[in-house]
Amino acid sequence: MFRRAWRATLAGVALFAVASCSSVYRNHGHVPSEAELSEIKVGVDTRDTVAESIGTPSVSGVLDSGNYYYVATRFRHYGPREPEIVDRQLVAISFDSRGVVRNIERYGLRDGQFVPLQRRVTDSGVQDKTFLRQLLGNLGRFNPGTVLGE
Repeated sequence: MFRRAWRATLAGVALFAVASCSSVYRNHGHVPSEAELSEIKVGVDTRDTVAESIGTPSVSGVLDSGNYYYVATRFRHYGPREPEIVDRQLVAISFDSRGVVRNIERYGLRDGQFVPLQRRVTDSGVQDKTFLRQLLGNLGRFNPGTVLGE
């Protein structure tokens, strides 16, 4: 009887170990299909008609004339490892100064370039002290006259 329980426990642990090492895929974003993009006419459709027919974009351009960018990314999660980007699709719809579609382009993961992000953080001026040390440090600066209105 003890051997059966031991074998069942060992089989359960082995099954759990195998199941925990399976890949999990997650999709983020939306890219319109080729059929949806074929409905958009270059030189005819505007920003509003594009948004009505295929939906609002994931990202729109801020610095240029407000181009639309539809981005979809597929991640692979495998155990405790960092998620890996398996696929990325980007559809860029550019507009002219009147807001009419000028061009439609599709890019894949192979077309992209790695862009290092810069972290710009303003120094807060808070010293690296614990909360208790900061609290006790303010005890000597306490003036009861300011609280009592004197």
